[in-house]
Amino acid sequence: MSDSPLIAFPRGCITGTFIRRVKRFSVEMETAGAGTPERVWIHSNNSGSMLGLLRAGAPVLASPAANPARKLKWTQELAGLDGMWVGVNTQTPNRLLEAAFHAGRLPWAAGYTMFRREARCGASRLDARMDAPQDSGLPPLWVECKNVTMVEDDVAAFPDAATERGQKHLREMMEIVRQGQRAAMFYLVQRADGHCFGPADYVDPVYAGLFYEAAAAGVEMYPHRALVSEHGIDLGPLLPVVPPPGV
Repeated sequence: MSDSPLIAFPRGCITGTFIRRVKRFSVEMETAGAGTPERVWIHSNNSGSMLGLLRAGAPVLASPAANPARKLKWTQELAGLDGMWVGVNTQTPNRLLEAAFHAGRLPWAAGYTMFRREARCGASRLDARMDAPQDSGLPPLWVECKNVTMVEDDVAAFPDAATERGQKHLREMMEIVRQGQRAAMFYLVQRADGHCFGPADYVDPVYAGLFYEAAAAGVEMYPHRALVSEHGIDLGPLLPVVPPPGV
């Protein structure tokens, strides 16, 4: 990855080591670098279990909060694991999707010229809607984003905790396809050791069943590798999807 990724971390990031996580959204870390180390509390927006990433002494990278008045002055961006960085900020997939769209880096969105965040679809809001010129004949393309930080036996897997919300999203995507529009799941795999992607049936078997049902119904599945470094995060290649059991 170049030093100019699609998402560059702001100046003023801090690094340190992980101490503990409290109530999911607060992480205690010890700062590194010049000067006397100190313990600080940083914000984590990741509501998942972050299975395998919460190891005492593991590296942490945090960015300064955009709002200086916020109680926790830092946001966790990366967690270190076995010599690699793992992106844990759950806002990153949405931001990277939009940046990649405007940079023309999404072959599966070719022909689409408009991008809307948090687009309303019936009674719900989905992460993105892409539209093409009226004379293109292309239907609206709805996209829901997921952050992937778990790998088992070289397979990047989602979710890392049971998710009724995620199940709901797959059902909504199938309904969009039934209405004659396009629907896609954008899974951002933020670990370099995931060589293919599949739903975590050992964590949420309902989600896994819906994943394969949705894929068979025409929902498009796009698991992209993220290229993660201390500079920021860029978009990598598509990963193959593990076939359903028995196939």
